[in-house]
Amino acid sequence: MFDIVQSTMPFLLAGLWMTFKISVITIFFGSILGGIIGLLRTLNYRVINIPFGAYIHTLRGTPFLIHLYIVYFVLPQTGIAWLQLDAFTAAVIALSLYTSTYVAEIVRSAIQAVPRGQSEAARSTGMNALQAMWYVILPQALKLMIPPMGGVYVIIIKGTSIVSVIGITELVRAGEQATQRNPRELMLIYGMTAVLYFAYCYPVLRFAKWAESKYGTVRLPS
Repeated sequence: MFDIVQSTMPFLLAGLWMTFKISVITIFFGSILGGIIGLLRTLNYRVINIPFGAYIHTLRGTPFLIHLYIVYFVLPQTGIAWLQLDAFTAAVIALSLYTSTYVAEIVRSAIQAVPRGQSEAARSTGMNALQAMWYVILPQALKLMIPPMGGVYVIIIKGTSIVSVIGITELVRAGEQATQRNPRELMLIYGMTAVLYFAYCYPVLRFAKWAESKYGTVRLPS
């Protein structure tokens, strides 16, 4: 057993590193895009809400695997040069778009959960709409975003396993390749894979819990 662990662990750690790179880049760009969409949707303009609402519900209502296939296999068929994507770039783009839909809804819901009176009070002191959003609404909304964001990020980290279908050797694919070399050690190798996922995801959950307890949940006046 020790020999199997010793020979397999380097391959699994390389897969974990790939999982880490994809998830961190995805979370970064997905959060930025989702935050912008979420903020825009709070403006309640039909010209904004209808297309972004369709974007969110379409991506959330369809499997991520389809999005990945479209980005990696379908878009290159258009013949457009900048759509000829390698597997890593296609995975990051598809997963970032998918992440943005969840982040957008969290941001929108958190901002709308802050009572309208907070904005009105800020405007009465001479702030414009942008200042009221930046100094009054967002600080309260950010506290409401922390718990659901932590859960979404862990889901995205585990969701990186799907990108193995386009040939990326992330953690799950590394485990599969290891089982092909040692078919009698399925339980051990997949157990090691699960442990590495846990070692990555658990600190993320603990950090979200720490952030929630440190900053506290906002007390919203009625």
